[in-house]
Parts: sequence; structure tokens; C-alpha cells
Amino acid sequence: MLLTELKAIFHKELDAIYGKDEVRSFFFISIEHYLDLPRFQLAIQPEFTITKTETDLFFTVLEDLKQQKPIQYIIGETEFYGLPFKLNKSVLIPRPETEELVDLIIKCHTERSQKLSRQSANKRSAIKILDIGTGSGCIAISLAKYLPDTDVYALDVSTEALKITQQNATLNNVEINVIEADILNETHWNLFFKNLKFDVIVSNPPYVRHLEKREIKSNVLDNEPHLALFVDNDNPLQFYKTITQFAVSNLKQHGELYFEINQYLGEETKQVLIDLDFEKIELIKDLNSNDRILKGRLMSY
Repeated sequence: MLLTELKAIFHKELDAIYGKDEVRSFFFISIEHYLDLPRFQLAIQPEFTITKTETDLFFTVLEDLKQQKPIQYIIGETEFYGLPFKLNKSVLIPRPETEELVDLIIKCHTERSQKLSRQSANKRSAIKILDIGTGSGCIAISLAKYLPDTDVYALDVSTEALKITQQNATLNNVEINVIEADILNETHWNLFFKNLKFDVIVSNPPYVRHLEKREIKSNVLDNEPHLALFVDNDNPLQFYKTITQFAVSNLKQHGELYFEINQYLGEETKQVLIDLDFEKIELIKDLNSNDRILKGRLMSY
């Protein structure tokens, strides 16, 4: 089959579901992934032909897309903050809003990490960062990659998620410390963190209330892990309260806490940090002007 014919079939079958532009993106992502074929190749070689085996593979992709399975799960990978990440249905697909969170931390700590890197190779002097609810590891691994001389810890309750985290650390040639634990279980705090103090604690915990499910697209609702997405309507700040309390005991003096948050609960989440005496608290909007990032510093006494 001609690749141009396959492209036409993608548009015929999928445009009504996704729109022409997104279908074009799906098609080129697919040929780049499965054929290692850059998108410009089709323009200069319109007679490019694929085998029956390749045709069957693309029709399988087409059927998955018709069922609104995310393209990232279909091909098993995505890009986050300029880095490649493996994915499966045990982890969330990283969002652009989370890239904004990572970018903020890197900008806030680059100068210090570079200074430490120049001064000493001693890991005891490294900036220690903990990512709680790491999932694919996109936050932890990006920070380890772009902040020199950091000692990064990645925590998740899911064994399957941590397998992906470790794969992605290897893929991106970084070393991180993987911890399987439930942050809501306080007995784990002393078990894993008795002698650890962190400069930075960051988390993108579950924050979508069940009442907000109607706002979630079906491709997300039907495919991504609900454990990493949803919280009870009557206790939507459970993770934020617990992690902030944990941070009080496990941040170094002037250590910083960063959250990705529910856009509808910005002020309520900010109050959690106020109640536990954090200072220099900032509620930051994302590129869509939604309250999305919360930052605070542990007050010293």
C-alpha cells in the first residue's frame, strides 16, 4: 500500500473524532515510530510503499485510535521536557502543565546546583530532591538530568509504575533512588526517611475530584490509571495535607515544597501551607491562566 493511501484512510476514519490537525499528527507520529521515517520523507517520496505486515500494523493503530486509546499508550512512549519516556497504562501520560512545574524548579535551583557541582563531587553536598507519586518518573528524571549534582528520590505506591520509572531512568542515563511506599501511611515515613532531609520536595498527586469526571475526556477516563487521577469529593486535599505535614519534618531549613494542584482548589490548597507555617508561598498560573503550581518555603525558627 502507498503511504499516501494510508494517510487518506486515517483522515477518513478519524477526522470526525479528533479533527484533521490531530489526525495528521497521529499519522506522522506513527510512521516516525514504526518506520523510523521522518515526516518530510512523504513529501519528497510520495510513492513510498509499505509492506502488508506494516499495513496490518497501521490498521491496528487505526482501530486503537478509533477506540480513543491515547497515541502515547499505543506506541508506548512520549516526550517530556525534551526527554524520551516509556509509558504503559500503569502510569499517567505526562502533561505540559507538569513541564511548567519542572521548569520552575530547574530555574530556581540551577545556580545552586552548578555551584555545588563546581565545588565538590561529594554526594553529601548534593541537592536532595524527593518526587512523591513519581509515576513514569518524568519529574524526578528531568530534574536529575538537568540539575547537576543532585541526589533524586522517586516514590510511588505502585510496583508497576516504578518499573517504568526505572526503565526511564536507564533510558535517560540518570541515577535516581526508587522507593516503593505509600505516602499516606505514616509508618513508612520513618522506615524510608529516618535519616533523610531534602532541599526540595515535589509532588503531582491525585487531585481530580470524582465530581469533575464529567470534564475528563473519555480517552483519559477509559485508559489512564484512576489511582493516579482521582480523590474523594469529601477529602480532595488529602494528599496535599499529608505531604505538607511530611515536608515539615523532612525538609531541610529553608527547604522548598512544590505542588501541581487542582485549578479549582488553588486558595484552599494554599491555605494548607499557610496553616503549617510555610513562607514565601506562591500560587502560580499555568499557560492557560489556571491556578496550577503551588510553591512554599519551610519557615525557620
